[in-house]
Amino acid sequence: MEKNWIKIFTSFNFYQSEIIKQVLTEHHIDAVLLNRQDSSHQSFGNIEVYIHQRDFSHAIEVMVLNEINI
Repeated sequence: MEKNWIKIFTSFNFYQSEIIKQVLTEHHIDAVLLNRQDSSHQSFGNIEVYIHQRDFSHAIEVMVLNEINI
C-alpha cells in the first residue's frame, strides 16, 4: 500500500466493507479494500477499508451523515 493511506473501517463481513467503500466513492473519496481474511477459513481475519489521509475529515463527515458506525 502506498504512503499516506489510512484505515478507516474494519469488518469481518465483506459486504459491510464494500458498502462503506461504495458510500465513500459516491462522495468522491478514493477508497480501497484490503482483504486480510484467511483464504481457507473465512472466519479468520478482516476486510479493511483504506482512504487517503487528506480525505479523512470528509470521510468521517460522510459516514456520520449516512449513519455508518465506525
